[in-house]
Amino acid sequence: MAKTSPDRLRGALLRKKEELTARLERITANLRRGYEADSKERAKQLEDSEVVDALGNEARLELKKITATLARMESGDFGICIDCGTPIDEGRIEAYPYALECIDCATLDERRKARP
Repeated sequence: MAKTSPDRLRGALLRKKEELTARLERITANLRRGYEADSKERAKQLEDSEVVDALGNEARLELKKITATLARMESGDFGICIDCGTPIDEGRIEAYPYALECIDCATLDERRKARP
C-alpha cells in the first residue's frame, strides 16, 4: 500500500470537521424549534428530538477525535502508539485515523476490558 500522505489525511480530517460542524448546526436548529400543541404530534417530535440529540452527541464525539488527531499531527505525535511508542501501522491509520494505539496494544486493551 502507498504511504498515507499526511497532507491528504489532514485535508480529509478538516473536510470531515467542517461537515460535522455544519451537521451540528442543523441539529441544534432542529432541537430549538417549537413543538406542536397536539399531544400525539408533540410526543412524536420529542421522540424524534431524542434521536437527533443522540446523532448530535455522536457528531460531537467525532469532532473531539478529529481535533485531537489534528493536534497530534501538529505536535508530531500522530501515528505513534501512546502505550508502547511504536509506529501505528499505515493500514490502521488509513482505516481509523483517530487511532491512538498500535493494533497489538489496542487488542490487549480490548482483552483487558473483556475480562470480568
